[in-house]
Amino acid sequence: MPRVISNETLGCPPIRALTFDSLGLIKVTEARGKERGTPTVVNSWGEMNASRSVLASSMDDSLTNPLLAVARKDGNVEVINPCNGVLHFAYSVFGDDGSAPEDDEVSGLHLFRKKKDDHLERSCTLLTCMKKRDVSLRTVQFPDAGTDSTDDSALPKTWKACGSGELLVGKVDGTENYGLFGGKRVEVNIWDLEQCIKIWSAKSPPKDNLGIFTPTWFTCAAFMSDDDHRKFVTGTKSHQVRLYDVSAQRRPVLSFDFHETAITAISEDPDGHTVYVGNASADLAAFDIRTGKLLGSFLGKCSGSIRSVVRHPHHPVIASCGLDRYLRVYDVKTRQLLSAVFLKQHLTGLVFDSGFSGEEIAVANTVVEAETEETMEQEGNEEEDEDEAEAPVKKKKSKKEKRSREKVSEGEEMDAIRSKKTRDHKKKTKKVKHTQQD
Repeated sequence: MPRVISNETLGCPPIRALTFDSLGLIKVTEARGKERGTPTVVNSWGEMNASRSVLASSMDDSLTNPLLAVARKDGNVEVINPCNGVLHFAYSVFGDDGSAPEDDEVSGLHLFRKKKDDHLERSCTLLTCMKKRDVSLRTVQFPDAGTDSTDDSALPKTWKACGSGELLVGKVDGTENYGLFGGKRVEVNIWDLEQCIKIWSAKSPPKDNLGIFTPTWFTCAAFMSDDDHRKFVTGTKSHQVRLYDVSAQRRPVLSFDFHETAITAISEDPDGHTVYVGNASADLAAFDIRTGKLLGSFLGKCSGSIRSVVRHPHHPVIASCGLDRYLRVYDVKTRQLLSAVFLKQHLTGLVFDSGFSGEEIAVANTVVEAETEETMEQEGNEEEDEDEAEAPVKKKKSKKEKRSREKVSEGEEMDAIRSKKTRDHKKKTKKVKHTQQD
């Protein structure tokens, strides 16, 4: 069983998190019930294989027909059911032969949520970006959809996001109309996904006061709002957090350092101005991106590089995972550690299932508690009946007990007589004194 560290005074709200590791396993961790509880591992999908390590993931957690997409190290992209782990379909990003080019792998994946028509209910649209700068946008039909696979609309759209370097970051905004790409020696740029046209590209920051130019190396990025693609925040290998505003300028409008190691994970808050930053030295902190002010560091020191930080869309908690093999859940307001679950393998990412409420399980728990209370009451009634049945039986008293009780009663009578005599004697002496004085 996984080791679980929890704060009994706080606990976790009802959450469901899916984690991915370096051996290709997908593990489901849930905190059940309406009240705060302890998260536990309830499911584990897949077989351990290092060549099938999960590199990127994306989830459509809608209430009807939820889907989960994962990109593996061998180039396969799988779409599965996040409720039971059933595989819907899989395809290879390297083509039909499946032969992977040297040093090429998936670096970004996005499963579109809003591009589902009524007549295309059994299909989904996926965006994948490769380390060698290739970006692909394709719509895939489910095997049981019964449509013609030779349709032109099913053919993928592919383009080069940059001319050189390595593509390490690929993100899609909340409207799912724009994509952000960046990486090693690749400045961040924004593309219109409908027309496949680059609409904006960043400019490298100037040299520092010593005349040293820092090479471009973006490791993570996040849009600040679901409705606005113009503001986004990035993390770099040179431990910098940068805020970009497309409508203002091409260079960062704000930049600040966070410790001395690379920024490995970054996540935005729904309030639009708070970001959560994790780095390779296991530091996790919250910043106000409007001023660059450090709001505070999260308690409960990790021991390995943080690979993913995710903010829950409904509950005020964030989760992080990394090379220390722990899934940690923190409270956003107090920044205290609520729970930590040991998952055995090096973790590469996680996603939250926002449709999980835990109400059904909570109802089941209340039914079980009610049944246990009824059984306890029945046992108590049975014990009372047994006591009543045993009450009429009288035991014979031994002669010694009778004699001791008779002696005690005689002693009490003698004490009462003596106390009566002493009271009468005191009254007589008082009367004699009064008469002598008169």
